[in-house]
Formats: sequence, structure tokens, C-alpha cells
Amino acid sequence: MEYEIIVVGGGHAGCEASLAAARKNHKTLLVTGNINNIADMPCNPAIGGPAKGIVVREIDALGGEMGRNTDKATLQIKMLNTKKGPAVQALRAQGDKNIYPQEMLKTMQSEENLTIKESIVEDLIVEDNKVKGIILEDGEKIYSKAVILTTGTYLRGAILVGSDKHSGGPHGERESKFLSNKLKDYGFTIKRLKTGTPPRVDKNTIDYSKTQLECGDEVERTFSFDNKAYYDVNNQIPCHLIYTTPETHKIIREHLKESSMYGGYVEGVGPRYCPSIEDKLVKFADKERHQLFLEPESNVAEDPEYGNTIYIQGFSTSMPHYVQDEMVHSLPGLEHAKIIKYAYAIEYDAIDSKQLNPSLETKVLENLFTAGQINGTSGYEEAAGQGLIAGINAALKVEKKEPLILKRNESYIGVLIDDLVTKGVKDPYRLLTSRAEYRLLLRNDNADLRLRDYGYQVGLIKEDKYKKFLEKKENIKKLRNILEDTRITPKKEVQEYLESVNTSPLSDGISLFDLLKRPEITFDIIKHFIDIDYENEVLEQVNINAKYEGYIKKANREVEKMLNLESKKIPDDIDYEKIPNLASEARQKLIEIKPRTISQATRISGVNPADISILMVYLKRNYKND
Repeated sequence: MEYEIIVVGGGHAGCEASLAAARKNHKTLLVTGNINNIADMPCNPAIGGPAKGIVVREIDALGGEMGRNTDKATLQIKMLNTKKGPAVQALRAQGDKNIYPQEMLKTMQSEENLTIKESIVEDLIVEDNKVKGIILEDGEKIYSKAVILTTGTYLRGAILVGSDKHSGGPHGERESKFLSNKLKDYGFTIKRLKTGTPPRVDKNTIDYSKTQLECGDEVERTFSFDNKAYYDVNNQIPCHLIYTTPETHKIIREHLKESSMYGGYVEGVGPRYCPSIEDKLVKFADKERHQLFLEPESNVAEDPEYGNTIYIQGFSTSMPHYVQDEMVHSLPGLEHAKIIKYAYAIEYDAIDSKQLNPSLETKVLENLFTAGQINGTSGYEEAAGQGLIAGINAALKVEKKEPLILKRNESYIGVLIDDLVTKGVKDPYRLLTSRAEYRLLLRNDNADLRLRDYGYQVGLIKEDKYKKFLEKKENIKKLRNILEDTRITPKKEVQEYLESVNTSPLSDGISLFDLLKRPEITFDIIKHFIDIDYENEVLEQVNINAKYEGYIKKANREVEKMLNLESKKIPDDIDYEKIPNLASEARQKLIEIKPRTISQATRISGVNPADISILMVYLKRNYKND
């Protein structure tokens, strides 16, 4: 049996990778241990958040599925950081843990070029350092032109609760026992990482009078640029806010040594930016309380597994069950809560992401791509973004075309992948807005303007959607030109109107575009001077471009400097041992990572500006035609 592309693992990375490959008209096979766990949300059934929500918009702009699917499963959605600037605003949706995987599976089963097979992959077919397919647990060999590993937490997965440690996946499924060691034999550096999840409680056993109501936004919102809202904006499912108590902290401290982490049972390195509650108490001992969110997992009341469950966000732990009982019952409103599912930690193997090219093809084996937690990341969104790029690039490799490599100024996905391949990870990587130097350019509102052309070029955005996108771009340009060409002067009626809307009078004539730059000026005010009939997303773009024009120009100047260094390629045959005066650490890191460009070399930890100068002089002298 032979396919063009094989994807191993049916999580968020695997879904995007297999759909991208199949939609690019390649015969694709997805191998997963359990078809019912495709697109599973073993942790929080929420999508988005700071930086992550923008990634979902980028996935949609490129033609991926996560945003569309989230819209179908939305229980509650809100825009975060609305009181701050557009650079840090992002969507976050509470999704339905039943509907999300069901809708994703429907989508995948309806894709004619995609086949789904239940099995465990134990090895790769490798010839001359090139991957030619996979070997299943029963010995069956399946050949392909490219393989994408999206194994999530299943590589030698182990569940930990207190002193108990046993092999398995998030729902007790079989883990992949042998593939990790095979990868090690092929030359991959294997790391052990850890993540975890909080307890779930019965929603009917909570006293909500002791909690703070957290509602969704009062306006319709969607992740997808092409969707209308599926949910009722006036009937969103609420979340609730509570805080840990002194009693909670007392219980945790008394039983600290019984947790898997502080009892010495954990091998893997846990996430820095999403620590367990016991880790928070140790690392932030001065904090009197920690906020927790009570979040619904489903709105399907008759569902026996998730219909009545509430996820205690921020309360991840690996304490024994009896301690978890005490911890939960110490929380406001949860004094009599019934725990439906106990918390646990999970360990798994990952590769060293510095062994990847920016295309997500590995440096160790040709035709092998990896995406998601196997690369050391955490989070559904980070996994999906990588999966989409891996699927696109595996298809482009089969087509003998150049890979799609997104730059740091173009997307958070580009920032994520560049960080992985250039810096590597010590603990599970989480995207943050602070990781992006050009975050004013990488906004929630403009993901389609940044990336939809790429989606169209690689064949994942169809003609009708692309035509609609081009109309939007043209309308943004038209509206800006109209505002720049329309001037108002300090006539009496103009001055009186401006005073009535609490803005300064004019000292001279001004274009409406320049008037819009004032913080207090909105399009409702602009419409007093001129008739405007454009969609809100067009108005939003022009408004942001006006108000932040100076900052955007400054960011673009910085981008030009970066792109200048990005254009300076480093030849594949360069011998760093021959470059005199390079610092030993810089030499070691350059040999290990093999940066493609001078720009990438500048981002390698341990490579200093002096080393970059030496490298550039060497390239100028020895590669004059490059």
C-alpha cells in the first residue's frame, strides 16, 4: 500500500497537516491510535488567548481548519485586552468538548484524498537517510513520499498522580512504546517533557453565589474570516471566577511531597508559563491567592462524559486523589463539589527542535516532518499552526517546490517556528506576545491581509474566498484615499461640531485621515462630514492604520533592516571551523543550528554581535558572488 503523504497522530497538528496535504490533492493517510480521539481536547476545551488567538486567525487566513471548527463549537467568546492597543488584542473562545472533535472528524471524513486508519506506528522505513514510509505494530509497511509525525503526548506517555506512575495517554489509551527509541537510533536527541491538567467537577454541585460571573462579549465574533457566528450572542454559556484560599494553600503545602513533581517522581520538564498549582505556591510564595476560572466543557446535557463537567482552569495538579478532594473543597463555592475526573500530570518524549529546518522537515532524516508537542511546544494552537505548515511543506516537497517559510514580521506562526529551530526549548514552549518583535504588525484584525495571499498561492484558499478578500483589500485602499483627499477647514460649523464631540478645534485645514488620527475620533464622527458605506472590518483597518501610522512606519523600518539581513544567505557548504576569531560558543552553535541567513544567526543564543560581524566579513571575502 502506498500514499504520497502519511501523518502519524490525530491531534490538532495531525488534523491540520492531513487536511492541508489532502486539500493540495495528495493521497494522504492519517494513522491514529483511536479514531474517536481525533481533535481531542484533553486539557481545557478553549481555543485562543493572548498570541494564541492570533495564531488561530492566521491558520484560517492560510486555509486551515481550526478557526472554522472553533466557530461551530463556541459556547462563549470574547476579545481579550480591549482596553489596550490592537497589538495585544486576541480572541478566546470556550468550546464544546463534544462538538469540536465531532465536527473536525466530519470534515476529515468528507475529504476525498484523506484516509484514516487506526493503528500504532512503531518504526519508520528509512533508506539512505530518507524516510520512505512507516511500519505499524503488526509489521505492516506503508510507503509514502513524506511522513509527518504529530505524536502529541503519546511518545512513551506516562500518567502521574502522586506516587503512582503508569504508561498511557490522556484517556488511558495505549502510548507509543517503541517509536521514540527508534528516533533516537536514527540520530534524534530525545527530551522528556511534562504537562498536566486540573480536576473536573459536577456543575450541579457548585454554589455559584460565591463566584464572579464571566460572560462573553455582547457582539458577535468569529475566528474565521469566512464564517458567520453559529452561536446565539445573547445565550452564551457563562464562566465563573474564584480565587484560592489560605486553606487551599495550607493543604497544598502540607502535602507538597506527595505530589508527583515534589515527591521526585517526575522526569520531564514542566511548562514554565502554565505551572501546576503546587508549583505556583512554591515559585510565587508571596502571592496570597491565585485566580481560577470555572469553565464549562460542553452544553450537551445528555452527554455522560462532559455534559455536566466544569474545568477548574489554573488548578492543574499531580496530587493524590484524596488530597485533590481536600483542595477542591477548600475553594469558594466548591465546598460540596463532586469531582468527576481527577487531575493528573503526563510525561512524554519530544525531539530537539534545533534538529529541524524552518520548513519543519528534519535535518536528521529527509522527507520526515514533525509538528506539535513532539517539537517541544504546548497548546492546541501552537500544534495546529505547525501542523498546517508541515502539511503544506510536505506537499510542496512532494511537488518538488520551495517550502513556505513565514518570516517573523509576517506571522506568529513564523515567530513560533523560528524560535523552535533557532533557539530550541528547555520546557514546553508557549507563544506569548512578548516573543514577537513586530507585534504591532501581527494583529488579530489583519491576519488575512498578512497571509491570505500565501494560502491562495499554495492552493488552500479557493477562488471565491480569495476574490472576496481582494475586494476587502481594495475597499481599504479606496476608503483611505477618500479620507486623504477630503479636507475640512476651520469654518464656524466645523469648529462647533468638533467642540460638541470633545475634540480640539482646527488651527488649519486638515484631511479626514489626519483627523482620524486623533484618539477620540471615531468613524461615527467622520461620517458627519462624508457619507461612508463600508463593512466594519474595512473601517477597522483604516482606523488602526490612521491612529498607529507612526508606530507602524517605525516597525516597518525595523522590518526592512531585518529583511536586509534575511537576504544575506549563508552557504550550505560553509565551514565554521575555518572562520578565525569566532568565539568558541558561537562556532559550536552555528555548527549545530546551521542558520540559513545572517538574520537567523543573530537570533541564536550565544552568538554575539561581534561574531556576526566576523561572519559577515568572512562571507564577503570568501563568497563574493553570494
